[in-house]
Amino acid sequence: MPKISDVMTRGVEVIAPAESLQHAAQLMDELNIGALPVCDGSQLVGMITDRDITVRATAAGLPPADTCVSEVMTEQTRWCTDEQSVDEVMKQMGDMQIRRLPVLNAKNEIVGIVSLGDLATRQSAHVEEALREISTPSEPDRRGF
Repeated sequence: MPKISDVMTRGVEVIAPAESLQHAAQLMDELNIGALPVCDGSQLVGMITDRDITVRATAAGLPPADTCVSEVMTEQTRWCTDEQSVDEVMKQMGDMQIRRLPVLNAKNEIVGIVSLGDLATRQSAHVEEALREISTPSEPDRRGF
């Protein structure tokens, strides 16, 4: 049974919580990605997405050059380990409606990221079911930030 380490993207860029949203957006633009793991040293502390920047910061009028990633990132980030099976992680992504997960090793260090795209291009079995579960409409998040 294939492991996530067989399909994940390695060499993932991360950003520190004290970095500015402007820097995060520039990195996303340069790398052509929509999300960055947020790490304090080697410790995963959250995720920041282009949507977080737009909805939690820009919509609230926060200046990107003066706002830290930590102010709008998603904390309590879901993750998987490099030893988990592809099927197990796809189920987890479907259950939580998550399109990408940071991958940690046994020392809890980030070693990669796995996205729905990685699974679709490298492990096509059961991806349709995961996509259906991930894409099921959910209730809007009405919490204030």
